[in-house]
Amino acid sequence: MLTIPEVPKQKKRRSLAVLTSGGDAPGMNAAIRSVVRFGLSHGCRMHGISKGYSGLLEGNITPLESTSVANIIQRGGTILKTDRCEAFFQRATRREAANILIRNGIDGLVVIGGDGSFTGAHLLENETGFPTIGIPGTIDNDIAGTDDTIGFDTAVNTALAAIDRIRDTASSHDRIFLIEVMGRSSGFIGLSVGIGGGAETMILPESQETVANICKTIERGSRRGKTSSIIVVAEGKKPGLSARLARDLWKKGYTARVCILGHTQRGGSPSAHDRLLASVLGASAVAYLLAGKSNAMVGVREDSVVLCPFRKVVGFKKSVDSQMLHLAKALSL
Repeated sequence: MLTIPEVPKQKKRRSLAVLTSGGDAPGMNAAIRSVVRFGLSHGCRMHGISKGYSGLLEGNITPLESTSVANIIQRGGTILKTDRCEAFFQRATRREAANILIRNGIDGLVVIGGDGSFTGAHLLENETGFPTIGIPGTIDNDIAGTDDTIGFDTAVNTALAAIDRIRDTASSHDRIFLIEVMGRSSGFIGLSVGIGGGAETMILPESQETVANICKTIERGSRRGKTSSIIVVAEGKKPGLSARLARDLWKKGYTARVCILGHTQRGGSPSAHDRLLASVLGASAVAYLLAGKSNAMVGVREDSVVLCPFRKVVGFKKSVDSQMLHLAKALSL
C-alpha cells in the first residue's frame, strides 16, 4: 500500500498553489482535489492557477477551499484547464512568474504534468529559488523516475474497451484492423493494449515491424484457421502511419481497415487505480513541500512513494520493458 510521507509541524502558515500543464490526463482532477484538501488539512492557504504557466503569467490565481474541489474526483480533464506556454522558455518570463507568485503571497508550487511541465518547474526553481514540486500526469507513462503516471491506466482501459468491440466486427467480417493508439515516442499504451487485447502484431516506436513480418504473422494465423487480425499501431511522430501501413498491406494483397482512437484515450472518468494514485501523489507532493523538499517529482517505485530530483527526470524518457516486448511476440504466435 502506498504511504504518504509524514508532515512536520509547521512554524508558520504556508500558502501553496497548484496548476496543470501540457496534455490533460484522466485523474488530474483527483490530484488537484488531493493537493487542495491535504493542504487545507494542514493549515495551508491553497490556490489554483488556471491555464497552466500561461495563466500564471496572466495572474489567473484563485483561492481554493474544500468545496472548490467537491465532486470532481470522477471527472476527466482538469478543472484548472491546461495550456502549453512557449513564453515560459524565456528566463525573464520565468523570473516574472516567480515574482507573480510571491506578490500573491504564495511560497510553494505544485505542477501536475509531464516532462515539458517539469522542465519549466525545474528551471523556475533553479533560477529563482522558488520551491516547486511535480506530480506525473500523462497517459504516455514515459516519465523517468516513476513506475506509473496518472492517466495511463485509464487510457489503456479506454483503448482496450474499443479494441474488444472492434474485434467483434473483425471476427464477423473476417477483416484485418489497424487500431491506432496514442504514443508519438512511447510505446507503453500500445504494448499494454496489444498484450491485453490479444493483438497479432504491435507497431511501436521501440519495436518497429516490417510489412513483410506483419504479413508473415497474418499468414501464420490464417494457417491456424484465423480469419481476422488486430494490429495495434502507436501513432508515431509523423501523422498517417496507420494509413501508410494499410496501403503497404494492400500492395501485398491484404485489405486492412484503419481505426484511430485518438483523443478518446485522454478523456473520460478516471479508473479507480488512477484516482487512488492521484490522491496519494497529490497529498505526498504537499507533504514534501511542507517538509522543505522541492525541485523534485513525487513518483512511485515498487509500490512506494518516492521523491525524484528534477535533474534525474527532466530530459530523460522511461523505456518499455524488453521482456514485455518478448512476451508480446511470444503470445502472438
